[in-house]
This record gives sequence, C-alpha cells and structure tokens, in this order.
Amino acid sequence: MPHDHEYLHQHGIAHSHGPGGHTHTHENTKAVLNRLSRAIGHLESVKKMVEDGRDCSEVLVQIAAVRSAINNVGKVILQDHIRHCIVDAVETDDRQAIDDLCQAVDKFVK
Repeated sequence: MPHDHEYLHQHGIAHSHGPGGHTHTHENTKAVLNRLSRAIGHLESVKKMVEDGRDCSEVLVQIAAVRSAINNVGKVILQDHIRHCIVDAVETDDRQAIDDLCQAVDKFVK
C-alpha cells in the first residue's frame, strides 16, 4: 500500500523524490501564484505607463514596487523550501539539496 511523502519521512522509509529532486506542492503555492499574478499585473501597468510617456520618476517608483513584490514572493518560496525540502534533505542526509539551496540563495540575493 503506497504511503504519502510525509509518512515515508516520518517512518524513515526509503523512497525516491523522482527525477529532478523534490517535486511537490507546498502549503503556500496558491498564495505565491496569487502574488505573482498581482506582480505581473503591476508590471503590465508599468509598461503602459512607459508607453503613455509618464514621468520617469513615477515609473521608477512603480518599478521599485514591482521589484519589492517579486522579492517578497521569493522570500515566501525560500521559507517554504526551507521548512519542507530542506528539513527532508537534512533528515535523509541529502547534501545535494542543501548545495542546491545555497546556489539558489546566492543567485536570489544578487
């Protein structure tokens, strides 16, 4: 009888995370998708501002707001990843997942 992913980890049962590592839905997926949709809409508004020849300082302020929204989405994803995938990686001594996280953080904070 197949068990869910969390059960396998809780009971130390060996299992595969499939090709490409962890691929599962997290508790914040819907919130992340909603935030991304809002950021995309906001960016489309900024594009329209540029097309309409709006004041450069207004455009720059709106670009900063979009950047902030994207950074906040990244933080939610990072927190979710740490709480789930990295906890799993530590429990299963998955060094590759931890190395991958370190590389992703390096790219995220640039």
